[in-house]
Amino acid sequence: MTETEVLTGHKAIARFLGLTPRQVSWHDEQGNMPTFRIGRTVCARKAKLLQWLDELEEQARAKAKR
Repeated sequence: MTETEVLTGHKAIARFLGLTPRQVSWHDEQGNMPTFRIGRTVCARKAKLLQWLDELEEQARAKAKR
């Protein structure tokens, strides 16, 4: 595992996704985002976040086809 594979904190996750920390916090609280905790610190793997975005995109495309 490389040291940049895991993002720690809402700010780092938000920077990676192009969102605000508050948006990341909301998705985290809702259980929508693939995050985990180490102690009280919210963490996410970049690969899982990219996979999550791909899934959201697929869902949006399927919904648009209806």
